[in-house]
Amino acid sequence: MKLDKRILQSIKALPPFPVTIRKVMALAGDPDSSLSELAAVIRLDQAITANILRICNSAYFGLRRPVDNVGDAILHMGKKNVLRAVMAAGLSRYFQTAQGYDVRGRDLWEHAVAVALMSQICAAKISVPDDPQLFTAGVLHDIGKMVMGEFVHEAWQKIRELKEGQGYSFLEAEEEILGVNHAALGGEIALMWKFPDEIRKAIAFHHRPDLLANGDTVPWIVYLSNQVCHVMGIGVGTDALAYRAVGNVAGRFHLKQRDLEDMMARLHRSMQEARELVSIVPEPGGNGRG
Repeated sequence: MKLDKRILQSIKALPPFPVTIRKVMALAGDPDSSLSELAAVIRLDQAITANILRICNSAYFGLRRPVDNVGDAILHMGKKNVLRAVMAAGLSRYFQTAQGYDVRGRDLWEHAVAVALMSQICAAKISVPDDPQLFTAGVLHDIGKMVMGEFVHEAWQKIRELKEGQGYSFLEAEEEILGVNHAALGGEIALMWKFPDEIRKAIAFHHRPDLLANGDTVPWIVYLSNQVCHVMGIGVGTDALAYRAVGNVAGRFHLKQRDLEDMMARLHRSMQEARELVSIVPEPGGNGRG
């Protein structure tokens, strides 16, 4: 993929993916890893350590005595909650107001967390093993917007004309005007960060998993989860209703309407809990496009 020089420079200007999170992801996905190994990695990052202790001592866990060390915190929280908290501590800084999409950083982060949680809910519903890569792919599926926002903002009028005048989807309009869409750009960022191929594909094709030849499950789960969160109106911007549904993805997983309704109800409950666990980022300033 040949990227515009300015877009390429913006990608290179992104902070590197935190090493601590990469190591925690690997340990969380390894059934043979120990809690002590997890604690040893987390202790090396002061900011993440502080966040883990803050969360563990919050009302969510309701401990009788405060916890003052990472080892005990992990024991109380469990691997899944630790992964969520570590991701939140290390990744929320990437989620700034995306001008071109008219969405605040706080809302974009909330949407990212919702898609990640829905991915896990969906996996459980269709009896797919709970893979930490699902949560990672869900959280980062829109990372391309962090780079594309300013360029979409500049080209907003042209993009709107293609959408409204010629029936383009938002993704098609981005690609036509800017030479790349935010999903494909997110895939390039995942490549730069040396993510596993499954995560990269889930990010790059989270609007068009049908373009993948091998029919991997993770991209389809992230796609469905993203669609459900759009329907629920969780942290969406102006582009939310301008994507084309690709076939009956619910049918692909043999999900009926009542299954989707149950998943939405579970997500609603999970988001209430997640606000304690993942610390939805404070508004970084600015109200987006216009």
